[in-house]
Amino acid sequence: GRLGILIARHLKRLERVILGYLEVCDGPEEEARLGILETLQCTIEHAWPRMPCRLPVLLKALLKMIWDVHTDQGSTPEPVKATLLQGATECLILLDRCSEGQVKVLLEGVYSSCEENRVRECIRKVQENT
Repeated sequence: GRLGILIARHLKRLERVILGYLEVCDGPEEEARLGILETLQCTIEHAWPRMPCRLPVLLKALLKMIWDVHTDQGSTPEPVKATLLQGATECLILLDRCSEGQVKVLLEGVYSSCEENRVRECIRKVQENT
């Protein structure tokens, strides 16, 4: 409906905002990042057809965030980290669905070259999702 049209119109700006937020750790509770992951999920759901061309950018940002969260030695509590990783994984699954499996293909290389279990786990969830 209307939300889809609005989102499509503002997608470029929205994407910049989303990418900006994904990059920054926002204190132990990570409210901004958790919020932006939800926003991204909504965006993907409403702007489905417009997503495949944005795949490379979004994929890179989500993977970088997963990596950052995993390697963060700061004050972020474990449950918050888990929620962030789960949110990012959900976004990857949605992106995979709307790009007819392109994400799975793109992630194969990452999976094979990555030795971090938590990161691999996120990727495996995407790959096992049908």
